[in-house]
Order: sequence, then structure tokens, then C-alpha cells
Amino acid sequence: MKNLFPSLPEDANLGHVYRAFPEKLGPLAEYQNRVMRGDSELSIAEREIIAAYVSGLNACAFCHGAHTVHAKAFGIDVSTIEDLMDDLESADIDDSLKPILAYSGKLTTSPSRMTEADAKAVYDAGWSENALFDAIQVRGLFNLMNRVLEGTGINEYHSDTNSVGDDVLDNLRSKRCYLDFGKANGLFA
Repeated sequence: MKNLFPSLPEDANLGHVYRAFPEKLGPLAEYQNRVMRGDSELSIAEREIIAAYVSGLNACAFCHGAHTVHAKAFGIDVSTIEDLMDDLESADIDDSLKPILAYSGKLTTSPSRMTEADAKAVYDAGWSENALFDAIQVRGLFNLMNRVLEGTGINEYHSDTNSVGDDVLDNLRSKRCYLDFGKANGLFA
């Protein structure tokens, strides 16, 4: 961790940031839960893959690690996320998801270069505008969260993504996991 906020402990994580700034982060946690666990054509696993992928592109080790574990809770192998980071096109993932990931990646790395062809590839893969908008929201949310974490100096994920226990994975499967995490860290009275 970089010591950008001296009030945070040396081993700070997102929970510490939530406890330091609850009045500002409560609405964000509610939105995060809606985007990541609400109704969508994109499965929860697919949304977590997008979160891990975008966070990896942004080199946000904390969010990349955490959302790799979230994806694992929904049956995605950790090596799949690693493969996506190496080469999206050759990764062993459903071909219909690749255009959404490509769109999310391009929107992350070069947003002013989005084209109609980028959207058309998503639609041609069978996705609707609602699914694309949900992917855009996941991407936007994690670009924001990556910057909140990096900006507060939290740039390490302190767990082994391959050896997270079943109890943690069960908690991540909750439809309220983001709200529950926020509540456990002082966001809601």
C-alpha cells in the first residue's frame, strides 16, 4: 500500500476507506449492488468477469483480485480471468461474451474511439442494448472504484484468489453482498 492517506492503516483495504468516508460512499454501494446483483441479461458471473477484466486493464490489483474471487464464486475458474488478461480472443470463454469484453476494454482504454462497429459486434453476438448498457455500467463503476482505491493508496489484494474458502464464496453469492459489505463497514446506520 502507498501511504497516500496517513489516517488509513498500513494494510488498509476497501472496508477502511468505507469507514473513513461513509457519508460519501453509501450511495455508491447501493448503486454497486444494483449494477452487480440486480436484474440483467448479463449473468452475475459475466458482470464479475467484466469487473475483473476492466480492473486488470487499469492495473488495479485490489479490484482485479477481489472480482476474480467474485467471479470464482459463480463458477468461473481463476485461470480464465488470467487468460483474458493475456489475450481476450484466445481465452476459453463463451464467444458471445468476447465482444462485450472488447467493448468494455476499449471504453476503458480509449473511450473517445468507440465506433458503431464496436456496438454492432455486441448486437451481432446476440446481446440487446440493455445488456450493452449494463456492461457499460459495470465498466464505469469499476473505472470509478479502481480510481478510488488507487487514489487512496490501496493497490494490493491480500488474499490468494485460488484458495478463498467456501464461506467467503457463499457470502459473495448473496444478492445483497455489496450492501452487506457496506453495512459491515459502517456505510449504513
